Amino acid sequence: MREIILLQCTECRNKNYSTTKNRKNTTEKLQLKKYCRHCRKHTSHKETKA
Repeated sequence: MREIILLQCTECRNKNYSTTKNRKNTTEKLQLKKYCRHCRKHTSHKETKA
């Protein structure tokens, strides 16, 4: 049921994190505040295809 997704920084567009989510329960795209090593600050990261 759980699928692997990648999280991409909205500012520099680098794919920094991977995680899993249950697509049956969560149909909308995941968006989290995470630390970006390239920007060197906390930014919003959106879900992209693995």
